[in-house]
Amino acid sequence: MKINVWCKTDKGLRRESNQDSFLVSEEMGLYIVADGMGGHSGGEVASAMAVSGAQDVIRHRAELGLSPRDLVTKAFEEASRKIYEKAAQENRLAGMGTTMVLCLVDGKSIFVGNVGDSRAYLFRSPHLWQMTEDHSLLNEQLRAGIINDEQAKSFTSRNVITRSVGYEREVHVDVIERPLQSGDCVLVCSDGLSGLVEDEMICEILTRTPTEKIVEACI
Repeated sequence: MKINVWCKTDKGLRRESNQDSFLVSEEMGLYIVADGMGGHSGGEVASAMAVSGAQDVIRHRAELGLSPRDLVTKAFEEASRKIYEKAAQENRLAGMGTTMVLCLVDGKSIFVGNVGDSRAYLFRSPHLWQMTEDHSLLNEQLRAGIINDEQAKSFTSRNVITRSVGYEREVHVDVIERPLQSGDCVLVCSDGLSGLVEDEMICEILTRTPTEKIVEACI
């Protein structure tokens, strides 16, 4: 299966630094987006460590002998442990953590691991599905029926996440498997996109934009 990949990161208009990290490894079939959190340089350190830690695990998949699903889980577990231990050693990094979405292509299937509120979408024209579940206070309030979709637009704590990589030593990972078809488009992003651009607009971009220009159009 031939896969074409485009990626770009942008710090946006609000912050001086960029706490996002990403990885594209066509050789391993591995694609990651992480959005860090933490004061000073904590977020940048956490997201970079998450990506490198996960990559190290996937790189040794042959020796580990794990199923793709278990391999993705272990990648998150090892990344979380390393970040937590690093934060415990350096006061300036205390409390750091990161979201992470990891996509591992294995044969004709994609295995998606997720912690936090970064997202993976599957676009199979003309439909767009959010494959991942947001681990956020906003999503918990929506699922519990405490607020509705209209109230969610002005929810003041929309950036509060309820699960992250590295804030605690252990982490609970959502892992899903989806079969891939020719022509499928998988969009992986931080809330820098999904928190500001409605799904309907993302779907419109994916529908009308040449594939190689989608990332730039989303930004």
